[in-house]
Amino acid sequence: MKTRFITHPHYMKKEDFPPTVMALGYFDGVHVGHQRVICSAVQIATEKGYKSAVMTFHPHPSVVLGKKEQHVQLITPLKEKERLIAQLGVDYLYIVEFTAEFAELLPQQFVDQYIIGFHVKHVVAGFDFTYGRLGKGTMETLPFHSREQFTHTTVPKLTRNGEKISSTYIRQLLKNGEVCQLPELLGRFYTVEGTVISGEKRGRTIGFPTANIELADDYLLPALGVYAVKVKIGGETFEGVCNVGYKPTFHDKREGQPDIEVHIFNFSKDVYGEAVTIEWHKRLRSEQKFSSIEQLVAQIERDKEQAKAYFRNLSENTCVLPQKDVF
Repeated sequence: MKTRFITHPHYMKKEDFPPTVMALGYFDGVHVGHQRVICSAVQIATEKGYKSAVMTFHPHPSVVLGKKEQHVQLITPLKEKERLIAQLGVDYLYIVEFTAEFAELLPQQFVDQYIIGFHVKHVVAGFDFTYGRLGKGTMETLPFHSREQFTHTTVPKLTRNGEKISSTYIRQLLKNGEVCQLPELLGRFYTVEGTVISGEKRGRTIGFPTANIELADDYLLPALGVYAVKVKIGGETFEGVCNVGYKPTFHDKREGQPDIEVHIFNFSKDVYGEAVTIEWHKRLRSEQKFSSIEQLVAQIERDKEQAKAYFRNLSENTCVLPQKDVF
């Protein structure tokens, strides 16, 4: 997949682009609904003999437009989104810099400059995709704005238990710590990437050495608490428990971002500086303040046994595993 970063205003000509079938959207999460849009574009491109393309935007429009809820932390930061889109067989990814000036484009101007001007022959987008100033352009107005230069496909709403599969829904589940519901919506377990850094080294003194993780990007973390996780280091995958929080047993105040500490089962290697991926499986409990170190150690042991039982019985676990036949 070839990635092109585009600033506004751009001065490229139609001839600078191959004819494509293009999927449009922000695609935070690249969830199964997004996958349906993108895979539809890839399939139609194959049928029509064109290249496939995806257009997305950066940063999140809510940040630029000063929305009440600004999505600074993302389900899939740009690098991760690019990787996931490439896995879907897309030929071109166009990343348009979302600025205040870009947001002021009228719907017709957006279509003229970023669809017709990009040599797009067919557009694929979700039923709720909007474009142009104040989101005035919709999939219903797109045929009018197309100037008969391209056709389009509208992908209908995808639901789970009556709830629309959306980035908003996934964000809410993450904020509630319900990571075990995410595989059905994402088609994969939720992951974050980071680097092992030096911490307080308190874990090793109580018999539970931990790897302290510094995130590689602005990921949206699940709710504070303890989780059963898998950790990928250097091509190997290990099971463990992860605490996201402020360690109230040792600290009275919550300052800055929460710490991410992983206790990896049956592991003793020195991995400082190593890149790791945390795969979130199940929330075991909320973060607690204990009145003694002994109480904390006893609880961590219970967490560890609960996580091990989860991984032993994964196929029978109440959490939903990724669907192979999403489409």
